[in-house]
Amino acid sequence: MIVDIRTYNIIPRKMKTYLSLFEKFALPIQRKYFGNPLGYFLVEHGPLHQVVHLWGFENLADLERKRANRDADPAWADYQERTEGLVASQENKLCKPMEWSEIK
Repeated sequence: MIVDIRTYNIIPRKMKTYLSLFEKFALPIQRKYFGNPLGYFLVEHGPLHQVVHLWGFENLADLERKRANRDADPAWADYQERTEGLVASQENKLCKPMEWSEIK
């Protein structure tokens, strides 16, 4: 398994709008293609205005196939259009859990 850890830096004072749009438009699409996230978090201490989500995939080929399917969905393009200007930047990490990790 690999875990895709995504950190989104949201424009200050736009978090409520971003989260509302994500929950209404992106989450159903993400669940359709990826299943449920392993975790979805708001940063409380440290760099502010950040959302962190974790998604699990069997391997890199699984991630690439599922992303391609999601990206081809017109509803995904609609979501991206709706959130234009709300995300300042993002960081993506692909991680492999250790055998003793609770996330496998």
